[in-house]
Amino acid sequence: MHHGPLIAILVAGLCLAFVFGALAQKLRISPLVGYLLAGVAVGPFTPGFVADQGLANELAEIGVILLMFGVGLHFSLKDLLSVRAIALPGALAQISVATLLGLGLGLALGWNWVAGLVFGLALSVASTVVLLRALQERRLVQTEKGKIAVGWLIVEDLAMVLALVLIPAVADALNGARPGAAIPLAGRFELGLWGVLGLTLAKVVAFVAFMLIVGRRVIPWILHWVAHTGSRELFRLAVLALALGVAFMAASLFGVSFALGAFFAGMILNESPLSQRAAEESLPLRDAFAVLFFVSVGMLFDPGILLRAPLPLLATLAIILIGKSLAAWLIVRAFGRSNTVALTISASLAQIGEFSFILAGLGVSLSILPEQGRDLILAGAILSILLNPVLFVLVDRFSGDFGSAPGPEPQTEPEIDIAPTKLDGHMVIVGYGRVGSLVGAGLAAQGETLLVIEEQAEAVAAARADGADLIIGNAADPAVLEAAGLARAKRLFIAIPESFEAGQVCEQARRDNPDLPIVARAHSDAEVAHLTRCGATATIMGEAEIARAMLALCRPDADAAAA
Repeated sequence: MHHGPLIAILVAGLCLAFVFGALAQKLRISPLVGYLLAGVAVGPFTPGFVADQGLANELAEIGVILLMFGVGLHFSLKDLLSVRAIALPGALAQISVATLLGLGLGLALGWNWVAGLVFGLALSVASTVVLLRALQERRLVQTEKGKIAVGWLIVEDLAMVLALVLIPAVADALNGARPGAAIPLAGRFELGLWGVLGLTLAKVVAFVAFMLIVGRRVIPWILHWVAHTGSRELFRLAVLALALGVAFMAASLFGVSFALGAFFAGMILNESPLSQRAAEESLPLRDAFAVLFFVSVGMLFDPGILLRAPLPLLATLAIILIGKSLAAWLIVRAFGRSNTVALTISASLAQIGEFSFILAGLGVSLSILPEQGRDLILAGAILSILLNPVLFVLVDRFSGDFGSAPGPEPQTEPEIDIAPTKLDGHMVIVGYGRVGSLVGAGLAAQGETLLVIEEQAEAVAAARADGADLIIGNAADPAVLEAAGLARAKRLFIAIPESFEAGQVCEQARRDNPDLPIVARAHSDAEVAHLTRCGATATIMGEAEIARAMLALCRPDADAAAA
């Protein structure tokens, strides 16, 4: 057979991830658990096929790049600056607390202070993929708590970029017999520890300035030019080239992380009207490579650590799940945010991932972190990722009554508007994009009362401008749909293009009002059948309606009517 390790890891990783993910979904647990178990199955610590770990890590890095690019597409510079007052000091304080706890555990295990410091840093930073996946699954990215979590994540990434530069400097300084010893740079001049720190900060500032001055003009211009060629294939290629190219440039020329570079590329492109289309075109690859990330993490897990060092592993998990979470909760509450926001941030950060693995590998390669530390970090990452969905379930259950101060909770902005509507005999439109806005305009012209359910900022603004009543949120959320007053509604139009999400809306709406006429949209016969099974009264397939309109022009009276 003429196949190499790349084909093997792609086939084995994706196929097993599908099998285990489907089983996890069937058992009503997060598919992430299935993806991790798929990685354990193809890892070096279980019998049978062993995938190439190096290739798996590189494929996973692509997933991180594409995911951060997608987040940037929905996250403007204004959003980032709006949460800087809490994200910057909060992230730095939480990193400090977790690092000190890790340092204490390292000293208790007999390591020196440098090993404990590296160990603590590795436990302080959350996984980009896990955090963003959790927020996206719960439609929280555009809420206040979602913006704080993403801003917090960016600060953590910047801190880890500095750490990755300073750790080799510390190792060299220790080998040179005195802290602060000069560190050779490119064989031409020397820098001390403070010099290395200053140079790294200068590179980050230079990258941000480059993106704001040059990237802000070049990136949107490239996509606009490609869009005018009319080639969807070329547009999709341009999106991927920009995401990966900017990420690689950021790492190669400016020394910042791939993830941070991709995030800024997406955030710059957010200002373009083509950002939504760019997000849609990159979504399939983002999902596929994100799955490979979890497979690569599973490959690192050695189940033997559970027997070799159970107590240190429990202590490591306690730092990740309890120490970090408690610190984050106290910090967010100290800034006057609500208990729900604080608990959501705490649950989001209660895991570790990509940077933790990089720090662990770097520490071992420089002989400043014992191999036991790396094993504890990897095991802590696996177990914390497995347990993270459970924490979100607990947050959903207890966020309203645990730790809340008496009286009203302070909030700087509403997280989601789910106040029940008082309308009666109204038309409900789910999604106010190109299709939904046209439906809304037609209904308004007929004198109907409109209620729009939407979560995208641009569509929300359009619905407000058109004078429609509005519920901001995702219609697949039962609380959002319940607030729409479907029992009193005249008709429901589901104008979103995602058939799976539309099916969930159909099922819930049919339970709320068995007699409600529901009109949905589809792109294929299979989607029509799916939505009909879910309870849609009528499903419109765009291609079929276009064909009917074109055929109508062939009728004998068409020319006269057109004239």
